[in-house]
Amino acid sequence: MLVRIASFATPRSLLFRAMSSAAHVPQAKKQKLDQPKVIGTHNGTFHCDEALAVFLLRQTATYRDSEVKRTRDPAILETCDIVVDVGAVYDEHKQLFDHHQRGFTEVFGHGFETKLSSAGLVFKHFGKEVVANKTQLPQDDPKVMTLWLKMYKEFIEAIDGIDNGISQYPSDVKPKYKSRTDLSSRVGQLNPVWNQPSGPDVLDVQFAKASRLTGEEFTGKLNFYADAWLPARDLLIASIESSKRIDPSGKILVFEQFLPWKEHLFDLEAEQAMPDSDKAVYAVYPEDGGSWRVQAVPVSSESFESRKALPEAWRGLRDDTLSAASGIEGCVFVHASGFIGGNKTKEGALKLARAALEM
Repeated sequence: MLVRIASFATPRSLLFRAMSSAAHVPQAKKQKLDQPKVIGTHNGTFHCDEALAVFLLRQTATYRDSEVKRTRDPAILETCDIVVDVGAVYDEHKQLFDHHQRGFTEVFGHGFETKLSSAGLVFKHFGKEVVANKTQLPQDDPKVMTLWLKMYKEFIEAIDGIDNGISQYPSDVKPKYKSRTDLSSRVGQLNPVWNQPSGPDVLDVQFAKASRLTGEEFTGKLNFYADAWLPARDLLIASIESSKRIDPSGKILVFEQFLPWKEHLFDLEAEQAMPDSDKAVYAVYPEDGGSWRVQAVPVSSESFESRKALPEAWRGLRDDTLSAASGIEGCVFVHASGFIGGNKTKEGALKLARAALEM
């Protein structure tokens, strides 16, 4: 124990008492303080949720260099600094994060209702720190909150649902095909099969591979959202403001470069509780080769239905035929469904959008 002597006089009795206390710290306690933290989880067959939970914990300051003990022995788990996916207790203060116990109903919150697995539990309590560390942003930066929620929605929630046996679809809907390439399935396939050696040492080695796999997937997804998805949101916000100089009604959005805008647009409209009468109808943006597109805003980010499709009279037409029908030079095409069209110039695409608004 380091005793710092202040610049002002310290009573000798207090100083000696502090030094005496340091000298009498039990040796076992000193060793415990010097040793790496230990993460406990169950042994035997492993799953995606605890493999990811261990990876996430190792991205935090507290558990960065932690060892892992895989066991179901309560006496050994009692010696661990944190326990995940085993022990039948969820208690944040005691650093116990299991989800198998009767009566466990914890969810992530923020509108998510899927029951948590150990991955979701760890991400709920440590995820902001992980995101901040990975992106090198301050933990109180609003972007960290945005990425924390996005990573749960797009990555963690599915792992929670699969581990807890929650069907993605109503039980009366029969899937038309099977997929075994999701992360949970790939982690499961790292377990030894029935006719392979499956002793504790083998399982521990395979678990380490599983944790690395989940970590690579998590980091790759987070990097995408931090480096590509999130900057598009900032660019969209700037484009919405600049578009008002072209179309004060806000019905036409103009992007000087292509960006993934749909999901961000719906998020922003929801955050602002924007009435339907004020929402954008068309987006105009350039494409490779120098021509420009006008795209109808869909009714939702994943819908094929448009808020206002391009006019019926233009649909399926191309080039001069379309230019004659619309009265606008330089037309290239309008899709048969009316969700998108093109013109050779920005001015021509804007004219298409403005004419479509009036029709």
